[in-house]
Amino acid sequence: MLMIPIIDLQREYQTLKTQIDAAVGRVLASGSYIGGPEVSALEAELSSYLSSPYVITVASGTDALFIALRAMGVGPGDEVITTPFTFIATVEAIQHAGAKPVLVDIDPQTFNLEPAHLESALSERTRAILPVHLYGQPAPMREIRAFAQQHRLLILEDAAQAIGARYCAVDREPGRMAGNLGDAAGFSLYPTKNLGAYGDAGFITTSSPQIAEEARLIAAHGSKMRYHHIRPAGYTSRLDALQAAILRVKLPYLESWNTRRRHIARLYDEGLKNLVETPYQAPYSYHIYHQYTVRTPERDRLLAFLKENGVGSSVHYPLPAHLQPAYRDLAPQGSLPESEKAAQEVLSLPMHPFLEDAQVEQVIETVRRFFAA
Repeated sequence: MLMIPIIDLQREYQTLKTQIDAAVGRVLASGSYIGGPEVSALEAELSSYLSSPYVITVASGTDALFIALRAMGVGPGDEVITTPFTFIATVEAIQHAGAKPVLVDIDPQTFNLEPAHLESALSERTRAILPVHLYGQPAPMREIRAFAQQHRLLILEDAAQAIGARYCAVDREPGRMAGNLGDAAGFSLYPTKNLGAYGDAGFITTSSPQIAEEARLIAAHGSKMRYHHIRPAGYTSRLDALQAAILRVKLPYLESWNTRRRHIARLYDEGLKNLVETPYQAPYSYHIYHQYTVRTPERDRLLAFLKENGVGSSVHYPLPAHLQPAYRDLAPQGSLPESEKAAQEVLSLPMHPFLEDAQVEQVIETVRRFFAA
């Protein structure tokens, strides 16, 4: 086993064990396992935390994106502009909605969608933009929103990695929460996320009562009342009460956990200076470091060296969407050069709120030894 894993969910559980075990026992004793008061309470608490009028919990982050797109009216014949440098669920969700993904390249500093490329991707079929707040850093939403307003396009944020991130009004002072920067947003609560369930889970945020109502209908077989279905082509995507209860235990800790991640990032920034390209924090961004992802042409050798020396690391992501075997029809190789280059150079180092300063220093020292050699 690695001495310093990239994430430590066992330690998280042990820290909260008494509270989590009590929450699980409460649900098991209630006999209410799907929906119910735990889910309603979690939705209200997320709504308050994110300052979002509507929160709709669903079974996964992928479902959150897919259902939100359908609730926004995106469907067959439409095109949705997004980034190829993301987890594949972003592209899958567009296709599940019946639309066509149109890929534009990234900013090599932030790894987020580059707004300067939006114009070249625009067509008469473009219906929406789906920016990804990658690694916990918001996309450049001021420029994306301006373009969307100019061309009357919808915006769905992929906030799967960005719960608690902010788009800042002034310098780095906390501003508007990710999830409130477009028409709707999809969040993942996968176990490794900054706020993670003990299984798959996700949710949608929106300020639109129409989108919220449609999303709830779609996620519940097109039904408001049992055995009475008012929307065709409904779906089933529900959060179970056990996951909701666990998430309710964790949510009050999220801000302090994100603050700890930012502290760890500053330690890495200082310790890895001039060795690798450390993450760039945009002036508008309150970054919550879902991943601490560096760049180096020596990525593969460094990854192997870290493993040999007991340090966990991972590549997010080794292939952009258009180079995946299933999606090579989306764009030819070489047409999205920054995404392709990033996929060859990025490496995520250990990052979680239970990482100790001494462990961070050990990771830094291991990277230093690699480059010294």
